[in-house]
Amino acid sequence: MKLRHFINIFWVLLLVSCGQEPQPEPKPQELELKKTEYSILPGWQQDNHAEAYKAFLLSCQKVKFAKGEFLGASQIKINRIRFVQLCEQAQTISPDKFKSFVEDNFDPYLVLYQGSSEGKFTAYYEPLIRVSKTPDDKYKYPIHAKPLDLIEFNPHDFDASMPSKRLVGRIKGQKLVPYYSRAEIAEGQGNIPVLLWADSFVDVFVMHIQGPALAEFEDKSQIRISYADTNGLKFKGIGSILLQNKELKAGEASMGQIKKWLLANPDKALQYMNQNSRYVFHQLIGATGPLGALNTPLVAGRSLAVDTQYIPLGALLWLDTVKPDGTPLQRLINAQDVGGAIKGAIRGDFFWGSGGDDVLQQAGQMNSKGSYYIMLPKQEKNNGKKD
Repeated sequence: MKLRHFINIFWVLLLVSCGQEPQPEPKPQELELKKTEYSILPGWQQDNHAEAYKAFLLSCQKVKFAKGEFLGASQIKINRIRFVQLCEQAQTISPDKFKSFVEDNFDPYLVLYQGSSEGKFTAYYEPLIRVSKTPDDKYKYPIHAKPLDLIEFNPHDFDASMPSKRLVGRIKGQKLVPYYSRAEIAEGQGNIPVLLWADSFVDVFVMHIQGPALAEFEDKSQIRISYADTNGLKFKGIGSILLQNKELKAGEASMGQIKKWLLANPDKALQYMNQNSRYVFHQLIGATGPLGALNTPLVAGRSLAVDTQYIPLGALLWLDTVKPDGTPLQRLINAQDVGGAIKGAIRGDFFWGSGGDDVLQQAGQMNSKGSYYIMLPKQEKNNGKKD
């Protein structure tokens, strides 16, 4: 590629990523880790720890082959060699021995940020979406694959003083420009491959928010759809859009209520949906469950999306929060996914499972206060401060 082409791409991306002059990204404040005992973990004795065994082994598969100390550029560092040793030991036990295994080999630490252990926990799920391989009057809403002309760029690769940030765009002439927005893609702009055709534009939109989906054909055969990439543009939640336009009242913006409103108001729905410029591209997979950021199947009720600035992928956590109905949600889980809206030191998105509107009603209503504990291999030093 010509030098001028590189220079054009570089300066366009500086403008895209920073607006004007590039500014260093703020450094996240440090966590505090407070060592505790299993005997005082809320709900520890009541959990079915064997259910977390499968998720732990799935994490182990990826951590074993990870480069560096551990997965994710998080503040908490876990020695990968020691963790892999424990993974190998875990493979020799039965699921019913997993509780004792964790107690014998890990110490629990309460995660605090700015002196508080309280954070926010939401939930997501794998929606069921009805599809066809060919379009017709019923199946007319495209599920797009990742475009071949989507270009990835990191300014740090060209200048070490620039922030390391993944940006995407497309080539227009000899310049790299932002990729097509949701509205532009809805208008048919771009030569974007179609994986399947769905019977509901609302279900496709919900899938863009949730990430994965379970696609079902008319003969009841199924295939999984997984996240592949995005157009790189800013995400704006449909709930906040509807609230700003006074289509919903405060307290009515659960995912189930939002979906009902979108279906009942299709013309307005398309207008508001296009105000979220972010567009998600997908891929077909043959996995036994939806794939998370570790590229392993998520386990219903045992996988959590986290902010990897703070919590490393693959880490074992104890979650202490409540379900939408107020009943305790206290269980052993694994940090196996990320999410565009999952930002913060004590922030998690609980993977509820797969299904239709019944699962949506549960997962979509979750917005709970809570805390979590990270399980660290015994006698390991970590970057977080400990009491």
